[in-house]
Amino acid sequence: MSGLKDSKRIVVKVGTSSLTYPNGALSIRRIELLVKVLADLKNSGKEIVLVSSGAIGVGVGELGLRERPSDTPTKQACAAVGQCELMYIYDKLFAEHRHKVAQVLLTQDTIKDDYRKTNVTNTFERLLELGVVPIVNENDTVSVEEIEFGDNDTLSAIVGKLCNTQLLVILSDIDGLYDKDPHRYPDAKMIPYVPSVTQEIRELAGGRGSSLGTGGMVTKLNAAELANGYGFPMVILNGQKPEALYDLFDGKTVGTQFGSLQNGTGSDQ
Repeated sequence: MSGLKDSKRIVVKVGTSSLTYPNGALSIRRIELLVKVLADLKNSGKEIVLVSSGAIGVGVGELGLRERPSDTPTKQACAAVGQCELMYIYDKLFAEHRHKVAQVLLTQDTIKDDYRKTNVTNTFERLLELGVVPIVNENDTVSVEEIEFGDNDTLSAIVGKLCNTQLLVILSDIDGLYDKDPHRYPDAKMIPYVPSVTQEIRELAGGRGSSLGTGGMVTKLNAAELANGYGFPMVILNGQKPEALYDLFDGKTVGTQFGSLQNGTGSDQ
């Protein structure tokens, strides 16, 4: 992973399970640590784009609901409430480290339309030039398709292409991809490098993620395949240990890397 340490522009995706407790309430400790690490990396010269899930999960907690809703209108209501809370927290915490943030909400229509896509790309470029940290989420409040489509893993790979990233890092609730389910098998071994996503690799993926999120290893493998196809590598790290980002950029082997810096298909180990 030594070749990854010089990556300057990085998209970091954080999932609901890395930001909240099982009841949906924000984990202040986790989000404070995440922002501290990202702000420090930015101080070192990295350009950071943060794709953050959690709006619906946080909204569930804010509205006092017992579980993630199954109907679309309530999901959208939770997203509307939760997105406000998320951005308030991010704005406050990044400001403590003297960094500005910007909210970017995307829909599939925006990404599919060439004119809108160009505008979004230009916006990302200018925000990064101005030293701002774009915080991206799907626009769940107005778009039904994204809520039903799945997690932000796929979105993060698309965002990586839109902003010409050199690396995508997905912070998950697991250290990386294992040869079998580590929750069930104590002898499971993590796979440090995957040259390409094959059917054999897909068979290692489990089911859905947490009760508050919508992701799982399957969506992360989809994101890895997209990212590699776009020409940049992807790494899965444990979102509860964001300090692992320091190890990654120190050239240490952490998490699971998919594809390489050269063309998304070779090894730079």
